[in-house]
Amino acid sequence: MANQSDAMFVLIGFPGLPEMYHTGVSCILFLVYVTSLSANCTVILLVVWKEQLHQPMYIIIMNLALSDILFDTITLPKIVAKYWFGAGTMTFSACMFQLFCIHFLGSLDSFIIMLMAVDRYVAISKPLRYFSIVTNRRTIIICIFLWFLAALSSLTNAVWSAHFTFCGPRKVNSCFCVSMAVVALACGDNSFHRQTSYYIAMVVLLGPLCYIIISYVLIIVRVRSSVRNEGLQKAFYTCVTHLFIITMYYGPRVFVYQIYKLNIVFSLDISVLLFCLYTYIPHVMSPIIYCLRTQEIRQVIGRALSRKFGLKVEIGVH
Repeated sequence: MANQSDAMFVLIGFPGLPEMYHTGVSCILFLVYVTSLSANCTVILLVVWKEQLHQPMYIIIMNLALSDILFDTITLPKIVAKYWFGAGTMTFSACMFQLFCIHFLGSLDSFIIMLMAVDRYVAISKPLRYFSIVTNRRTIIICIFLWFLAALSSLTNAVWSAHFTFCGPRKVNSCFCVSMAVVALACGDNSFHRQTSYYIAMVVLLGPLCYIIISYVLIIVRVRSSVRNEGLQKAFYTCVTHLFIITMYYGPRVFVYQIYKLNIVFSLDISVLLFCLYTYIPHVMSPIIYCLRTQEIRQVIGRALSRKFGLKVEIGVH
């Protein structure tokens, strides 16, 4: 590692993208970053400042928003700078740090989405005891533990990747230093690392996903047996919002990792595009979906707009 500390990696971005499209693509990425930053910051500020949102579900949403902000801030400005100013080089340490953060925050999102399923399951299966079981304090402690767990699992991957010897042109065929793109540049056989990384990724993805599927089967059974309970119907409505996030997060990731496992060859540009789509679209859409589909957040935004602009905002009740 000491001999590599001065090595430089070069982010290629989209390998086959003609130069005439560089400005357009970078502007889209910059717009994605600004939108994600604005939307997620809005969610965080609403949850922090509005006492009526000091509830377990919104604390979990706030953690997801914070994770997405950190991910986008660590990755998007660099690739935008590469296309705008030609600043695509990264030091060995910077690349390894970005690799750690990417896998850390990606794992964290999976854990937090699972925690949302736990919250909704308790809200529907034990509605009268919900606020005694799922307290704000317990939710905060669990969120802190999940941050620590995700960091620990990703640190192992980052340290392992850093011990490879990299030779030849260190050109990372991606928009950021993701493990698959970086380890592919290592000298010698890296098949064991590839296999181990795949199984770790499957545990991080499929473990929470299996629990989510089981919890939603139980939720649906519970709601169907209590069709006249308006409280349960309202709680289930928030589950629909959660299902959007689950689909956006897990679907493309499982698909891409299975392609990786089966060694199905796509062009580099399609691979990089898939990585960007399944990474950044949920970061932009999640806060927007929560703001539009969560009644309490809509009410807070509606009252704020009414005071600011004198608008009468109708809030639907579901």
